[in-house]
Amino acid sequence: MTTPPQESPRATPTRVTVGGSAGTAPYDVLIGRRLLGELPGLIGADATRVAVLHPEALAGTGEVVRQDLADQGYETIAVQLPNAEEAKTAEVAAYCWTALGRSGFTRTDVVVAVGGGATTDVSGFVAASWLRGVRWIAVPTTVLGMVDAAVGGKTGINTAEGKNLVGAFHPPAGVLCDLAALDSLPVHDYVSGLAEVIKAGFIADPAILELIEADPGAARRPDGPGTAELLERAIRVKADVVSGDLRESGPREILNYGHTLAHAIEKNERYSWRHGAAVAVGMVFAAELGRIAGRLDDATADRHRAVLASVGLPVTYRGAAWPKLLETMRVDKKSRGNRLRFIVLDGLARPSVLEGPDPAMLLAAHAEIAA
Repeated sequence: MTTPPQESPRATPTRVTVGGSAGTAPYDVLIGRRLLGELPGLIGADATRVAVLHPEALAGTGEVVRQDLADQGYETIAVQLPNAEEAKTAEVAAYCWTALGRSGFTRTDVVVAVGGGATTDVSGFVAASWLRGVRWIAVPTTVLGMVDAAVGGKTGINTAEGKNLVGAFHPPAGVLCDLAALDSLPVHDYVSGLAEVIKAGFIADPAILELIEADPGAARRPDGPGTAELLERAIRVKADVVSGDLRESGPREILNYGHTLAHAIEKNERYSWRHGAAVAVGMVFAAELGRIAGRLDDATADRHRAVLASVGLPVTYRGAAWPKLLETMRVDKKSRGNRLRFIVLDGLARPSVLEGPDPAMLLAAHAEIAA
């Protein structure tokens, strides 16, 4: 008699704890494969209803999650969002609030966000604002979502004036980073997410850079031998930083490395650029600014361009856009009054703040990235 093949046991996921601060509870980021079974435990027995928010592109995945939770006994609804940054608007948030209201959502019920960084951003904001705060769980499906957007409790939407200008700090009850979701991720989306991984390497964990430099081709693939380690290291960097500074009142600012110019590029491109691509250019700009300010050595500044380009990320942007970029940066949420603030490096893994740089320095740094 033939014995049927046995399914391999599910490996124990890696747990990275994000410590509570500012009166919030700690939570775990789980990293592994086949993690859907962990979801009911995070939702808990007190919840009656669960809303699964997902982008249009993941309608099938969202339905699988909704049905699985329905089979567990929860009253479930699926709320479909537009794809990518198109989801991060007040109109989409209002649509979600209507869906929660019609389903009778109470303070003990739970929002589950399944998708990339834009999905977790808007879903977290919806959870933060409904009944002044309900629990939510992030199930990120992209590299960007796993290492950045879903970890740390920053939620928000965009406005005509800029990116993420409306939002709230509202940490999730848990994050499930199922690496299997990356297997079918388009290569451009996967590579875009590597910008946030590389950022973690420059501001805190140089071992990330060494792993990528050893085999850039493998770093571009979800099945690469170092994929799990790269993601785990990047998640640990963010968890360590936000554990002590939820509301970005101090050390958490370092996570904005490269983001001041990046957000301006995204707005200028009407969000047609991937976030990671803009961050890559923003990091090269910040490295050049640090070098011009006399704070960053040449080797580390040049290393930015080399590492980012090796995995296929952009390192230049069109020069004629500078006036619009500068105008947008002045209303960035990291600015203080009329003074621009940039995170720069005083050396590898030594981030610091450069406040109110001379306009000539900004122009010179931009000239180094101008295509």
